Amino acid sequence: MLQEHIRNIAIIAHVDHGKTTLVDQMLKATHAFRENQQVQERVLDSNDQERERGITILAKNISIEYKGVKINVIDTPGHADFGGEVERVLKMADGAVLLVDAAEGPMPQTRFVLSHAIAANLRIMVCINKIDREGANPEKALNDCLDLMMDLGADDDQLEFAMEHVVYASAVNGYARLDPDDGNMDMYPLLDMIVDALPAPDVDVDGPLAMQCVTVDHSDYVGRIGIGRIYSGTIHAGDKILVVKNDGSRAMSQVKQLFTFDYLGRKECTQAEAGDIAAVVGLDSTDIGDVYTDPENPVELDPIEIDPPTLSVIFEPSTSPLVGREGDIVGGRQLKERLEQERENNVTMRIEETPDKTGVEVAGRGILHLSVLMEQMRREGFEFQVGRPKVLFKKDENGNKLEPIEEAVVECPNECSGKVIEVFGNAGGTMSNMSAGIQQTHLEFHIPTRGIMGLKTRIMNVTHGEAVFYHNFLEYGPFAGEIGGRQNGAMISMSTEKAVAYALGTLQERGQLFVSPGDGCYEGMLVGERSKPGDMVVNVARTKQLGNQRSSTADIAVQLTPPRTFTLEEALEYIMDDELVEVTPKSIRMRKRILSETERRKWRVRNGLVNK
Repeated sequence: MLQEHIRNIAIIAHVDHGKTTLVDQMLKATHAFRENQQVQERVLDSNDQERERGITILAKNISIEYKGVKINVIDTPGHADFGGEVERVLKMADGAVLLVDAAEGPMPQTRFVLSHAIAANLRIMVCINKIDREGANPEKALNDCLDLMMDLGADDDQLEFAMEHVVYASAVNGYARLDPDDGNMDMYPLLDMIVDALPAPDVDVDGPLAMQCVTVDHSDYVGRIGIGRIYSGTIHAGDKILVVKNDGSRAMSQVKQLFTFDYLGRKECTQAEAGDIAAVVGLDSTDIGDVYTDPENPVELDPIEIDPPTLSVIFEPSTSPLVGREGDIVGGRQLKERLEQERENNVTMRIEETPDKTGVEVAGRGILHLSVLMEQMRREGFEFQVGRPKVLFKKDENGNKLEPIEEAVVECPNECSGKVIEVFGNAGGTMSNMSAGIQQTHLEFHIPTRGIMGLKTRIMNVTHGEAVFYHNFLEYGPFAGEIGGRQNGAMISMSTEKAVAYALGTLQERGQLFVSPGDGCYEGMLVGERSKPGDMVVNVARTKQLGNQRSSTADIAVQLTPPRTFTLEEALEYIMDDELVEVTPKSIRMRKRILSETERRKWRVRNGLVNK
């Protein structure tokens, strides 16, 4: 039975392609965007860092009413590190809108989520956005989308549907057109195509209840909230239902409150029918994949498996000499409580206290996945330190060591392909595919996750910043042996003082600096990178000795090269096992785990790293 009054669609795109603006305009077109509503309430940007990074990190839902049809819009993350969200939320959709830039065409990260949409057999319509942009080429962008769908294995029906259902839009100007030059100035063609062309849910309203939880929200007042699609039957507030876990265990529970999505928020209701997306309150410790069904006629649904974490880092309270100067929350107890709260909200991470109780181990899908949590915490006023990300190993049935293997893809100029292959070879990667075009070469590699860390910087260096690089988890494979780390040594501050231009002027001849004059430094802090192997302890506060004689060069200013700055991800990839990243609301610093040079030497002697 088709639920003709409901459409569940997923939007596949980058924020850079105008996803947020497009949905804003769809809301305005249905008169739902109230005048007193603030821009900060836009549902597709849950915080500042999504807009800064140009990514969506959580799947979110909104609802639009148009011509008597309820359109549930599901936003999908585009980055592979958040693939756990993608794989699940696409189960709620019957169709998808592929949103691409008329000038740029489909981006590499779009490939990841589009492949999942095709595998889920969704009907995909194409929206070419920013047709008013300088350099826009809508026809080429459409052809690139169709070529990409063919590369990803779309069947003939999906390709034919995409070719016949194309909308050209300028979200910032508030119009969508069936032809780039037809002169229409509103969003109705897009809404009409969603209602008329994308399929309605094919469900059994009169059957026994079957609803599967695909996203878990959390409230400090009511606990966990299970969000998912109803596949059959009707769910009512107050119903006694059977909850079937992924492992097959069963328990009875009661629906205390029931919500459906209403524009940018949720509204409480007494019942929700098959085909709709609902949020259920009152089910203790509900989790991803739980099936809510009728106790008398239970329905079985395929379990949802969350991809296992591949990297872990240990969060510790900061022990820096500068602790407390920039952040308000520095204690270990507050850090532990914040991460325990994250464990309730974020089911894709595994968060456990370390056996020695000195820190908290957080495991996730990739460095970006972990760094987003760190970014959120530093904006909340936390100061903490984290170690180098460690790969999570497994063992097979024969006891052999297995490690996560990534599938990496690089698009680079033809003349740089040899250097890129060399970089991957040194990092333990093996090439699985190569195709050369007129100007660009497409390279695919299988590489251990250990080799990915720090690889992006090296690839950008050898391609002069012209490469496009992305990767996603492939499988667990045989341990690939030792992989070389950072080759160059570090410059380490010997004292806790502010950096001085005179000292930095002499040090920049020995390598690349990380600090500027006036920056606060402390003993054991990394202030630069040497141009050769081996660490070097330096004095960043050395000043010029002044005599009583005049000099013809005394007033010549020191010429300093701008220091190298690190993002959180770059710092995590850069450090070695004996180093830490200190994260504060204003700064990202790198330091040695043992700050004192004397203590570091003793440690190296005790561990047999130098001759006694």
